[in-house]
Amino acid sequence: MSHPLIPQILQIAEEVASPLGLEVVDVVLHTNKSPVVLRVDIRNLEQDTGLDDCERMSRSLEPSLDAADLIPYAYVLEISSPGVERQLQGDREFIAFKGFMIDVIAAEPYDGKQKWSGHLVSRNETHISISIKGRIVNVPREIVERVELTKAE
Repeated sequence: MSHPLIPQILQIAEEVASPLGLEVVDVVLHTNKSPVVLRVDIRNLEQDTGLDDCERMSRSLEPSLDAADLIPYAYVLEISSPGVERQLQGDREFIAFKGFMIDVIAAEPYDGKQKWSGHLVSRNETHISISIKGRIVNVPREIVERVELTKAE
């Protein structure tokens, strides 16, 4: 379950990211760590997201978060980028990257193919669903070796 502060933090992060040409992909508050870690995942809308994007976001977001004074305990701000060719793993990532271009790589051929490229639709217990040119393809999860974000064509 996401933390109740996430919507407010997300709003501030989006207001800071937008003028920088960045998009906020995900916000996670790890309250089980000491100190607490606030991770904000960003994406550069114009080019591959780099370390300088993370630094610009961090420098701009920190004063805004301090001014809002939302987080009632000491925390560490982590800005990261999903990066290109990044494997998707947790449920949260499959939700956050819905609609993104992905490659689904199978451990063995299925329907004569071992790799599918398309837009992520969803993932459930049995299948990963992707849209390839508007047609939904369901790849059984038991044969999936990995799922990666791809560069937008």
